[in-house]
Amino acid sequence: MAADTLGSYGSLARYTNMQRIMKVNETSVLAAGGDIADFQFLQEVITQKQIDEDCRDDGFTLKPKALHSWLTRVLYNRRSKFDPLWNIFLVGGIEGDEPYLGYVNLQGTAFTETLLATGLGGEMALPVMRRAMEKKGGLLNKEEAREVMLQCI
Repeated sequence: MAADTLGSYGSLARYTNMQRIMKVNETSVLAAGGDIADFQFLQEVITQKQIDEDCRDDGFTLKPKALHSWLTRVLYNRRSKFDPLWNIFLVGGIEGDEPYLGYVNLQGTAFTETLLATGLGGEMALPVMRRAMEKKGGLLNKEEAREVMLQCI
């Protein structure tokens, strides 16, 4: 997973070292695009949710599929109240032994896919990544994926 680090104030590129990727736990990662304040708000809520889960000490952890589903409900609920969180989230992780990658936007629209990108990356990098996968005829290994990502950059 990769994300930019720019935080803008209007058209002014004000903050150049913003973290937009959050490690939720050992199996889940969250990346965000959009409003930084809304991401920081949700980051605090997810961190507290993970702390509560750890305090229960019942052997269960927040899995990527559950986090994706929860985010979908939260964003849809906020949209329905006419107070949306202006973000697009990508949830990644390992669900069982399988990789998981999910997308959810400010309206609560959600889906899963093998390749995901948001913003300008969706317009420019996604076609290059899809072409590489079609050329190989399946998923790329780590080195091939790294080469394709460098080509996209």
